[in-house]
Amino acid sequence: MNQKITFRSQSTGQLIQVPVSAIADVQYTSTYNAIKRKNLDRMITIFSNVLEGYNANEIVAAIDESLLDFDMPPGYTYEFTGEQQQQAEDMGFLMVAFLIAVFAIFLIIVAQFNSIISPFIIILSVLFSTIGVFLGYVASGDNLVIIMTGVGIISLAGVVVNNAIVLIDYINLLIKRKLTERNLESLYELSKAEIKSCIAEGGATRLRPVLLTAITTVLGLIPLAIGFNFNFSTLITEWDPQIFIGGDNVAFWGPMAWTVIYGLIFATFLTLIVVPCMYWLAFAIMRFAVGRKYYRRSMQQSVAT
Repeated sequence: MNQKITFRSQSTGQLIQVPVSAIADVQYTSTYNAIKRKNLDRMITIFSNVLEGYNANEIVAAIDESLLDFDMPPGYTYEFTGEQQQQAEDMGFLMVAFLIAVFAIFLIIVAQFNSIISPFIIILSVLFSTIGVFLGYVASGDNLVIIMTGVGIISLAGVVVNNAIVLIDYINLLIKRKLTERNLESLYELSKAEIKSCIAEGGATRLRPVLLTAITTVLGLIPLAIGFNFNFSTLITEWDPQIFIGGDNVAFWGPMAWTVIYGLIFATFLTLIVVPCMYWLAFAIMRFAVGRKYYRRSMQQSVAT
């Protein structure tokens, strides 16, 4: 308060010095050590760690629900940033990547099968396989890791598509053989019993390849999921592998591996049971809509004969 303030008098033109105490009062108060702004608006950041055993997403959801009933003063707003914002951005990016992957797979399958029904059944099996992922996480109680879980779901789509393609392609092959034997043009001219037998034979024939694909993939991912490690150098030199389970790689690669494992186990059930059922339902619907003209044609031929 004794600091001198120097200024020039407008009346005399002389330099004059007066202490700060002559023109100001002292009042002690609390304030911020820094003022942060975002888009020219003042902002305050509140953050906290999460205790072990609690889920950060659940805590943020509870805080957000509590703030809905909070009487916010005029001019004040709030939003969740930091890890929550980054998580939302990563989730949006992975969702777009998953949709692009599914769309690209759909186009390739349409070009290969030259049909719409079969690609739709295959893509639906991919979407349904994600149910197994979430059921697996619910049963195990593990937390979802947005990045690696999303990468695992995208990776899972390729394996599920492969199994579904193998099954449906063989069913179509059996139907084509039936049409060649009967000298018919469309599968809608075949009876329901013949189509059902082709579907059953295709599922029975492709049972072993689908199961082997799922089992080998799951067994191959288990070491990555549990963090199976050994020292290759000491294994060769001293015959001591120094095997241990866990490590930092489990926190990174574990969620992706478990995602593929959960989804693939559920997708195997889909491929062997649900996909043939969807194929049969699609055939029944299309036969009701399109097959009537073949029925009329066969009736006209029988009458002419």
